[in-house]
Amino acid sequence: MKILQVIQFFSSNHGGSAVVPYELSKNLQKRGHEVTVLTTDFQLNNDFIDSLEGVEVIPFHCQLSIGGLLVSPSINKYLNENIAKFDIIHMHNFRTYQNIIVYKYAKKYNIPCILQAHGSVSRIVEKKSLKYIYDVSCGNRLLKSVSNVIAVSNVEVNQYLQMNVPLEKVVVIPNGIDIGSFSNLPKKGSFRAKYHINQKHMILYLGRLHERKGIDFLIRSFAELLTEMDNVILVLAGPDDGHLNKAKSIVEELSLNDKVKFTGFISSAEKLEAYMDADVLVYPSVLEIFGLVPFESITCGTPVIVTDDCGCGEFIKKANCGYLVTYGDIIDLKYKIRQILENPDIGSKFVENGNKYITNNLTWPLICKKIETLYEDCIHKK
Repeated sequence: MKILQVIQFFSSNHGGSAVVPYELSKNLQKRGHEVTVLTTDFQLNNDFIDSLEGVEVIPFHCQLSIGGLLVSPSINKYLNENIAKFDIIHMHNFRTYQNIIVYKYAKKYNIPCILQAHGSVSRIVEKKSLKYIYDVSCGNRLLKSVSNVIAVSNVEVNQYLQMNVPLEKVVVIPNGIDIGSFSNLPKKGSFRAKYHINQKHMILYLGRLHERKGIDFLIRSFAELLTEMDNVILVLAGPDDGHLNKAKSIVEELSLNDKVKFTGFISSAEKLEAYMDADVLVYPSVLEIFGLVPFESITCGTPVIVTDDCGCGEFIKKANCGYLVTYGDIIDLKYKIRQILENPDIGSKFVENGNKYITNNLTWPLICKKIETLYEDCIHKK
């Protein structure tokens, strides 16, 4: 097949919505398909692109950014001359300028399109008015017209349904795990040494510091834990996304300054070191459609606790590979953190179950095969 992937930005700094098309393109090319990625030059990462051997990545100049829409008019000329050669189009993220333009040409040549929103379809958070304008002008029509939409979990299925996408159009395919990147793990102790962590137990949160990530919930639960255990530290590792000052104020309010460490942004190598040195990872997000962090932690041998209403929670439950807590239940989270810290056998069993589940269900070659089958179905039905 000749496959067109469309993503408005193409850099690992943009998380799953860029990593997914990267991994799909890499694995689809290995399976013998001809893959092209259309993107913009906004925060473009050349090393990221260069590592995609055999995949053509075409960045178009971003002339303007309007409310998050990266406007790249030069994409029109390319599409006018080349769109007819593609068998299938896979659009990533929902409200983008590129989707509007690409779909216009795809419709003209009757090329099937698949949309993967990566959690962006809901209007419930941030820029609600702009999202509404986009949806009324073109977004609703796009959702109605594409062949299928991909959800990574039942949480995201519900988001599509709330946007009036018919259930029969929604296909659930989770994100994959690149287990090869965990084949050469660092030795234990590197992260602790670098950040001068001497406590017996280390609790890790890894991700952006955003209000929807549940950091306040975790800090308050940690404060409760300290009334029962004292040789423990909470590490909040990740860049600020508008919530750092609020998190620090809560730490100050609860007199936890010497018990909570903010690292800021950490590199990919440091993430592995953090996973290796943590005794438990807590992923307390709300409204998260999936979340790779818990599975990465499991791959490094560290047990996890996740909220039951985030997308990865349904997979953690299915695999029996971690504890689930209800968002906001401070006492239950405290109890389950303590259970793992004081009973290493519980964590070891969770990790064993998780690694089996990842190997049998979540590797990129397996996920890519499901995507490939979906492409073939769409082409045959057009």
